[in-house]
Amino acid sequence: MATTFETTEVEFDTETGVGYLTLDRPDALNALNSQLRSDILAGLKELEGKNSEADGIALRAVIMEGAGGNFCAGADINEFSDASAGDQSDRSHYETIRNFPAPVIAKISGYCLGGGLETALSCDFRIAHEEAQLGLPEVNLGIIPGAGGVQMISELTSPAVAKEIAMTGEHISGERAGELGIVREVYGNGFDEAVEEFAKTIASKPPLAIQAIKRSAAIASQTGIEEGIEYDRQQFKPLLSTEDHKKGARGFAEDDYEPEFKGR
Repeated sequence: MATTFETTEVEFDTETGVGYLTLDRPDALNALNSQLRSDILAGLKELEGKNSEADGIALRAVIMEGAGGNFCAGADINEFSDASAGDQSDRSHYETIRNFPAPVIAKISGYCLGGGLETALSCDFRIAHEEAQLGLPEVNLGIIPGAGGVQMISELTSPAVAKEIAMTGEHISGERAGELGIVREVYGNGFDEAVEEFAKTIASKPPLAIQAIKRSAAIASQTGIEEGIEYDRQQFKPLLSTEDHKKGARGFAEDDYEPEFKGR
């Protein structure tokens, strides 16, 4: 059953643990306005509430996509006259995605530009249709990407690639984004099925370990590898005592045993 906000829709599969967050302003190419930013946060909060097995299974992964064939065409230029609404330095939903406990997968089709690309870059994984159009066109308005687009592309690829994308303001195809390493995989036919399959693969893994891995990667990125290694040390021993670890160890040792991880 779907939960509908003004500009987003949320669904949750109680069998797989995969949640779905759809940006739903198709007439505006899902451009980010203040309402959509707020509803992204509301949708993520709704999904984070699926943190028990009361409905069958806890939240394991989230697919974020856009309605109408476009992921998100960027910030709504109609709000640029309002300094607070159009301010790309308002990073609340980007940070919430990055810090969300479950992995978030951006399913990129159509336009994925400006703040839309920064939203996708904030996700843990990006899978694109080969004909998707990605870019940071802010330079054409005399501004820069204000929510970390240059930084995130630099981290994924290189500063040279980030500068070229941001300085030219040109669109690149999903296929080219895959070649550059901005997206994980690129598909034409089978795009929908591939995203679903990847989400289910992540969702099938022990959720406590997945959460720790996501946090570990964030620490290494934000503060440095030494702090990341220390975090890994601190998390390793407690995870050894979980039921999921015991099931995983049994599955490794016994070919005919298929573990079902419960997040405990």
